[in-house]
Amino acid sequence: MIPEALLDLSDLPTAREMAAGFMAAMAAQAPDVPGVEVEDHWAPGADGDPDVMVRVYTPSGLDAGAPALYWIHGGGMVMGDVAINDADCKGWATDMRCVVASVEYRLAPEHPHPAPIEDCFAGLKWLVSNADSLGVDTGRIAVGGASAGGGLAAALALVARDRGVDIIFQQLICPMLDDRNITRSSHWVHHPKVWNRAANIIGWSSLLGKPAGSEDVSPYASPARAEDLTGLAPAFIIVGDLDLFVDESIEYTRRLAAAGVPTELHILPGAVHGSQYFLPTAEVSMRWKAIEADALRIALHGAG
Repeated sequence: MIPEALLDLSDLPTAREMAAGFMAAMAAQAPDVPGVEVEDHWAPGADGDPDVMVRVYTPSGLDAGAPALYWIHGGGMVMGDVAINDADCKGWATDMRCVVASVEYRLAPEHPHPAPIEDCFAGLKWLVSNADSLGVDTGRIAVGGASAGGGLAAALALVARDRGVDIIFQQLICPMLDDRNITRSSHWVHHPKVWNRAANIIGWSSLLGKPAGSEDVSPYASPARAEDLTGLAPAFIIVGDLDLFVDESIEYTRRLAAAGVPTELHILPGAVHGSQYFLPTAEVSMRWKAIEADALRIALHGAG
């Protein structure tokens, strides 16, 4: 559970301030992960857009030609930054023996679609272009994200396919996929201390620059709107059964599989949206993280 004011997006400045403080407090409690070099780089923005910061995490002693995870943070499209996942990114770099690159995309409503996804794509292109100097194997780059970042990762998989950039895996963690909010589970959650329907509608409307559920929404903003899911990278989706995103995750999984995309779905009983972060020592959270880690390890290094 998180502070109510953090999810009252009708007062976004206060919500952002609360979120920054809450995430800083959580980060302070996270164990330090030694032996990881952290360096900020700047990727050229698209078509005159501002340059995009990409934070790169490299574990000590990593051999050249390593796999990479390109990570996109969450925050409902309106909050968050790369720092909120610093500990996670360091942990993945060490545990997976990979380079992790985390992108600082522009936030809505100040920067509505397509700014966030174009920033994400600019960072991915930069990672591919600089793979040699970063020690990355371009044939083993995965994209991933949580919540809004999971939705952006799904959108990035679509963009990468359409623009000819190869990725091997999309890791979608409790992903924010569908702006229409018409599933059964999207009507379930109203509790003020978890990501709820009201916050979700504001987040989507902020991203789109028009009411959520409007006509003519790009699949690069709302991946569930995509008509063609063929040719996408294999997908891993994990979500709690008490998350308002559970039904859209199930439907997206069904459509990916129908399109011939290898797809793995895990639904964790008793998990609410983001509980793996907010209740990290809970049994369901530890099981969640183990499942997530196993899938990423296999994607990056194979099942052997």
